[in-house]
Amino acid sequence: MKRISIGNKFEASAVALGAMRMAGLDIQAAEKVVNTAVECGVDFVDHADIYGGGKSEEIFAEVIKRNPSLKDKIIVQDKVGIRKGFYDASYEHVVSAAEGCLKRLNMESMDVLLLHRPDALMEPDELAEAFMRLKKDGKVRFFGVSNENAGQMALLNRYMPGEIIIDQLQFGLCHTPMVDEGINVNMHTEHAVSKDASTLNYCRLHDITIQAWSPFQYGFFEGPFIGSGKYELLNKTLSEIAQKYAVTETAIAGAWILRHPAGIQMISGSMNAERIREICMGADIVLTREEWYKLYLAAGNPLP
Repeated sequence: MKRISIGNKFEASAVALGAMRMAGLDIQAAEKVVNTAVECGVDFVDHADIYGGGKSEEIFAEVIKRNPSLKDKIIVQDKVGIRKGFYDASYEHVVSAAEGCLKRLNMESMDVLLLHRPDALMEPDELAEAFMRLKKDGKVRFFGVSNENAGQMALLNRYMPGEIIIDQLQFGLCHTPMVDEGINVNMHTEHAVSKDASTLNYCRLHDITIQAWSPFQYGFFEGPFIGSGKYELLNKTLSEIAQKYAVTETAIAGAWILRHPAGIQMISGSMNAERIREICMGADIVLTREEWYKLYLAAGNPLP
């Protein structure tokens, strides 16, 4: 399994296991998922307090309880800040929500805590105080954000310089605004419109690792593009390249993300052991520049 630097602070597997759907599994099925991921070289698990209303964390905790040797092999990340009908980056909520995560995870500390969504009413000094309180108390080692642009991270970095090491963003073959803007500079086209305020370049300049969520989905959870009739050319191209490398189309779609020089970490939310193996096989495939652009074009993106 390819390993990457996370925020220039520690190393982890290029593929992470996303626990969003773990709440739908029984303990035995969850055990199989976690053990399969670890066998494939995955050592990073991504949680959020809203996943299954906290049940995903509880099931994961039970898996670790049954397999205590895994505790020191897995880097645990959690996310807070989404409440029913609104976002909350207040000091009180972030601290209490993080403590709730730890209780459900049955852990005294977690490796990484992310703010799950930008809160329009966020006071950056207040959020920084919450993060630093959790760090001082030994409950969180590192911090990051999710779905934030460059300006939002710059504002937060003013109050906690260098502490943001991760930004989790949607990215994959059928969701490419992060790279579209840079390819179509100064053009009168839809793909030239800035949708993320050069967040990709900001992260690279400030040693912030991008984590790609929903890497195999199109739209906002509309469905997987692999095998979809909406993306016939893309699937044909994926199949051709997959045959060359003797892997599946899923592996190639993941390899496309990991080929980007930003050192992106891809979050796989699959709870299917065989699919996890397929995804992990793509981590060690380095697509050629021609193959990367061929897939980008096949997904419906133009080159100027």
